[in-house]
Amino acid sequence: MRKVIDQRFERRLAGLVNSGERGVLRGGRKGVEKESLRVTPDGRLEQTPHPPGLGAALTNPQITTDFSEALIELVTPPFGQSWELLQYLCDLHQFVYRHLGEELLWATSMPCAIGGDEEIPIARYGSSNIGRLKSVYRHGLGMRYGRMMQAISGVHFNYSFPPQLWATLEAVDQSRTRGQDFASERYFAALRNYRRFGWLVLYLFGTSPAVSKGFFAGRAHDLQILDADTLYEPYATSLRMSDIGYRNKNQATVSVSVNSLQDYARDLNQAIQTPFAPYEQFGVRVDGEYRQLSANILQVGNEYYSFIRPKRVARSGERPTKALERGGVEYLEVRALDVSVFDPVGVSQEKLRFLEAFLALCLLRDSAPIGREEQQSLDQNHVTVARRGRLPGLALRCEGRERPLVDWGRELLEDMQGVCELLDHDEPGRPYRAALESQRAKIEDAACTPSAQLLAEMRESGETFFQFALRISGVHKDYFLGLYPPDERRLAEFAAAADESRLEQRRIEAGDKEDFAAYLARYLAG
Repeated sequence: MRKVIDQRFERRLAGLVNSGERGVLRGGRKGVEKESLRVTPDGRLEQTPHPPGLGAALTNPQITTDFSEALIELVTPPFGQSWELLQYLCDLHQFVYRHLGEELLWATSMPCAIGGDEEIPIARYGSSNIGRLKSVYRHGLGMRYGRMMQAISGVHFNYSFPPQLWATLEAVDQSRTRGQDFASERYFAALRNYRRFGWLVLYLFGTSPAVSKGFFAGRAHDLQILDADTLYEPYATSLRMSDIGYRNKNQATVSVSVNSLQDYARDLNQAIQTPFAPYEQFGVRVDGEYRQLSANILQVGNEYYSFIRPKRVARSGERPTKALERGGVEYLEVRALDVSVFDPVGVSQEKLRFLEAFLALCLLRDSAPIGREEQQSLDQNHVTVARRGRLPGLALRCEGRERPLVDWGRELLEDMQGVCELLDHDEPGRPYRAALESQRAKIEDAACTPSAQLLAEMRESGETFFQFALRISGVHKDYFLGLYPPDERRLAEFAAAADESRLEQRRIEAGDKEDFAAYLARYLAG
């Protein structure tokens, strides 16, 4: 298919180049949230509580838990440079490992050895109203989707474009919209284009083509058998982001538009407020115990699983959709990254730089509204690449036609060249261009993708998926414990933050005077 020139993209890129602000794309703020299961030395899911030396999961902003008490989530603050972010994440891992004893952090997205849902302890956050709300929400997730799916780990990349970009882009676009309204409009343009092009992230960085048989725990599946303990798809990139993972049928009824902030908030709010018969059967409060926050399609907005989300930091007790409606989009959360088994911290500097450039491409490319038919095609493209992305000759749906993945990928990387030149301004090593160039080999040869490399290493070693992941988990632990000299000042800061978080949780619990039922009703109404 002949490439159609995106004139708006070309004009915007030229406008940024000629603006006199060559560093106009530089300085975007970036952060990472990285999930890892705590496991025993023999690869079983830990049943012990969140280690007390790591602080209170409710109130420690850097070290918390996700769905399970055994699912640690490490959160970095935003940084201007990728290397600063990665160093901080490395330091966090060092601190965590000092409090794990013999435990390991599981090195892959797909889970460790788990006998079934009953072996996955739901995260606990104490006796406060907000703590109970977080636990009840997770109990609801487990009932709705199964706890095993919630045990899948991932890496989320949070990114906000540099503030100086918006005024320059307003001038280039000759926009009548200004300030935060303009920024929100452009963020939603980027969201639409990520839905169109985000399959590329799964292809380039997906690292979950295989899983242990125990993941299905008696449930039906259509995967192939690789060995005595491994199921896989021969050409898969990310089973985590496929229909056996987060893209599951349970949310098939949820359709959320990203054509505007108003449409997005409307659709999410409707799903949060609409009763759903299958969930009504579970009950909300049964024999005095809460099973879920509500029996509606979604309990809260964050329950909607998407590859990317618009975000704004919420105030205390404020729902995410209300925060967006109040202040507009503050940053994007890319949720499609598997935990990289080939990087001890789960992500690399090269990957973060590529994603930064890719989001800028999504921002600058033309971005028409997405209709229902196109959205169905885009959803199918993501599932297809997650399941069969390395299949030779694979074609995807593009503007109503079939287009070879390789051709489309080449075009996107070509369009990113100019973006990377702007991001490399005053950088002699041209790191963004280098990050881009390293992806070209994956487009030309699928054997270079991390999903293919994971399977190749398993075949070479003769290990099952479980054996491979367990061995690498041990390698990563040795790496962090062997780093010398550690940054003792930063480790002391983490220890102080852990102590403060425990005090803060006690203060919250002591200050709670409201009945939980009243608190929950007020939260859901807000």
